[in-house]
Amino acid sequence: MVASTARKLDELLLSDYNHSHDYGGVSGARLAQRLYELSKIGLTEENGSYRIGFSAEEQQAKLLVAKWMTEAGLDVTQDGAGNIIGRLAGKQADLPVILSGSHVDSVPNGGHFDGPLGVLAALEVAESWKKTNHQPEHPYEVIIFTDEEGARFNGGLTGSRAMAGSIEADKQLGLVDINGASFQQVIENIGLSVPSFFAAKRDLSKIKAYVEVHIEQGKRLEKENLPVGIVSGIAGPSWLRITFTGAAGHAGNTPMDDRQDALVAAGELIAAIPHLPPSVSPTAVATVGKLQVHPNGVNVIPGKVEMFVDIRDIYEDKVSELVQLTIDKAEAISAKYGITLSYEQTLKVSPMLVPDDMKNLLTVSMDEMGIKPLYLPSGAGHDAMVLGSHIPSAMIFARSKDGISHNPAEWTTLDDCVQSVHLLKKMLERLDKN
Repeated sequence: MVASTARKLDELLLSDYNHSHDYGGVSGARLAQRLYELSKIGLTEENGSYRIGFSAEEQQAKLLVAKWMTEAGLDVTQDGAGNIIGRLAGKQADLPVILSGSHVDSVPNGGHFDGPLGVLAALEVAESWKKTNHQPEHPYEVIIFTDEEGARFNGGLTGSRAMAGSIEADKQLGLVDINGASFQQVIENIGLSVPSFFAAKRDLSKIKAYVEVHIEQGKRLEKENLPVGIVSGIAGPSWLRITFTGAAGHAGNTPMDDRQDALVAAGELIAAIPHLPPSVSPTAVATVGKLQVHPNGVNVIPGKVEMFVDIRDIYEDKVSELVQLTIDKAEAISAKYGITLSYEQTLKVSPMLVPDDMKNLLTVSMDEMGIKPLYLPSGAGHDAMVLGSHIPSAMIFARSKDGISHNPAEWTTLDDCVQSVHLLKKMLERLDKN
């Protein structure tokens, strides 16, 4: 029953496909078939994907794509972090390599496009070059990054961070997964080792650029009726842990004018936070996603509330400004209610702005395709954000139906998938000539 449900992915993708998009060696049918084949690995009862990082399912998906890479004429290797790399030789072997790819791991019961589309789009470009007997000047690599989603260790971007050499060994080796296994145990179970993992760091001076295709995970392209868009930047998250400490008391015997209710203070801050980002930046966002109320009794005035605020923007200075505004607001509220405030920044990831020259190459390519360029930020993290701290990086978004992601209902039409391949192909060819 599950297999027949999965079959619908292949059939639905092709059911309304405009075959006029098959040109320049690009094949919509091949892309649809490969998306379908990947969807069968870790398929859930809800027709979703369950391929968490460092799992047998992730490895099976990697090996399947590696087989397709080999058939496309790529030289395939796996580095010590488990990243799969398919290399196409360039006419000039000494030129720096151009990279493209994404990941094949998923969140539990995720969708079939987040990650696989980027990997298969990069591979489809290599297939198109093989079909048209084109060899780039630069070496070209299609890459599958390990554990992008981070569902196993509540982290993520593991493969790209290992490649960039931006992982702290002590912190990584101290991780324990969702089943209680250590990081070392987990990677050894799939044939990797701690020394090999940290040896995955590459000489990034030998990489010219990285370009990644991904579904939008939002509705802006859908609202503009556009198949693809240009990512202007990737927001880096900053997390604030804010604690209001008042006084717990009996809900029946404590007068309203003699309370130090920590939850009332937290609630006022929660209500204020949505109004702060627009005052800082049109692309800034802030979210309270987690609360811990103490003592959490029905008939007890909350004496302490710990809340977490997720703050993001593509501009680092605006993130800092929004963090300070949030703290200022919390301080004013704590003074108003006569309760104690403490706060800590528990996470800070620098955002990545896509370089103007990379955006310009995509703009020219979209103009050539007759598609209006739309620039949009990414609020979610991607491997491009990691590499973008070291080398020129860009992202292409493909339209996502209803903006749904990390869900079995995730959907991008085959027309839009193939249009993202053509845009990637044009971009890579411009990079190769530039």
